Amino acid sequence: MRKRKFFLAALLFAVCFLFSGTTTKVQAAGCEYYLGGMPAGFTLSEGGAEVVGLNEVAAEDGLHKPAEKAGIKPGDCIVAIDDIAIKSIADLNSALERSNGKPVKLTVKRSGETAEVEITPVKDAKTGKFKLGVLIRDMLNGIGTVTYINKETLRFGALGHAVSTDNFSELGIADSKVYLCSIVGVNKGERGRAGELRGLFMNDQPIATADKVCCSGLYGTFNNGYDFSNLKTIESAPISEAKIGKACIYSTVDGICPEEYQISIVKVDANQKDNKNFVIKITDERLIGETGGIVQGMSGSPIVQNGKLIGAVTHVFLNDPTRGYGIGIEKMLVN
Repeated sequence: MRKRKFFLAALLFAVCFLFSGTTTKVQAAGCEYYLGGMPAGFTLSEGGAEVVGLNEVAAEDGLHKPAEKAGIKPGDCIVAIDDIAIKSIADLNSALERSNGKPVKLTVKRSGETAEVEITPVKDAKTGKFKLGVLIRDMLNGIGTVTYINKETLRFGALGHAVSTDNFSELGIADSKVYLCSIVGVNKGERGRAGELRGLFMNDQPIATADKVCCSGLYGTFNNGYDFSNLKTIESAPISEAKIGKACIYSTVDGICPEEYQISIVKVDANQKDNKNFVIKITDERLIGETGGIVQGMSGSPIVQNGKLIGAVTHVFLNDPTRGYGIGIEKMLVN
C-alpha cells in the first residue's frame, strides 16, 4: 500500500536507512506495549533542502541550468553552502542572496554519501533573486498508523515499512515531529487502484518526536504528557507463534479512535525479508464496506492473534484490496 504522496496516506517506502547518530535499545519480545492502531500526523525533515526536480533560470542573457551543469540530481539533499548548514528552503535562499552571484560550494547528500560541488547561482531576470535551477522542499507531511508504544521507554514504532521520497530515494530524518491526527474521509480501494485515508492534523502541539526511519518503519518517543489511559496493554509474540487462521487488526478509519476488525492469516513466512511475513485477508464486512479492504494510511495497523501482538499491516494487493501483507512484530521491535 505504498504511495508517494504522504499527506493523504502513509508514504511508500523501500530500502533500509538509519538516522545518523541515533542509537536505540533492542526491545525484547514479551515486554508490555500499548497497542496502537491510532492515526498520527508526521512531519519529516531531512535536515536540508531536498531537490525534487531541475529547471531553467531565465537570466537577462538567456536560459541557464546551473544545477544540471554542476551534476545535481533529483533526490539530492543540499545540507550546506560554503560550510554553513542549510536546514530549510529559507536558509538556502538566504545563502544564495549572500553569494551575490559568485560561485559557492554546495555540500550534498546522495544515497547516504556526502559530496561537495561548486556551482554559480544565476540571477533571475524577473525576480532579481539568485537561483540554482532546482525545485526543492524541506519537509514531508503525512499520516500513518502507530503500531505500538513501549510502556517502559515510550518508544513507538509505526508504518511497518520504509519511507522514501517521490523518486524512491532514501529519506534520512532530522528534526521530525508526530502530531495527533483525525481521519476525516476514505477513498475506497478497488481492484487495480489502492484506496487511501484522508486525515487532518488536530493541532500544532507534537505528541511525539521521530528520530529514526528504516526498512521496517518510523520510530521515535512519545511525550510523557500523552494520555495513555485508553490504550490497551499487550505482549508481543514472535513469528514462530503465528498460525494460519483467525486474527484481527486495530485500525482507525474514522476519527481518532482505533477499532478492532477481523482478518484471516492465510500465509506465514518467517524467512521473508521484504516485510512480507504474513499474507492477510480482511474478513470483516464492516471494514470492507467502509474502505474496500486495506487502504493507504492503514500501514502500521497492529495485527493481533491469540491476544498477542504479532505484526503490522504493510501492503495491499492491488488486484484484491481485501488482501495484503504484514510484517512480523519482532522485526519492528529491534529498532
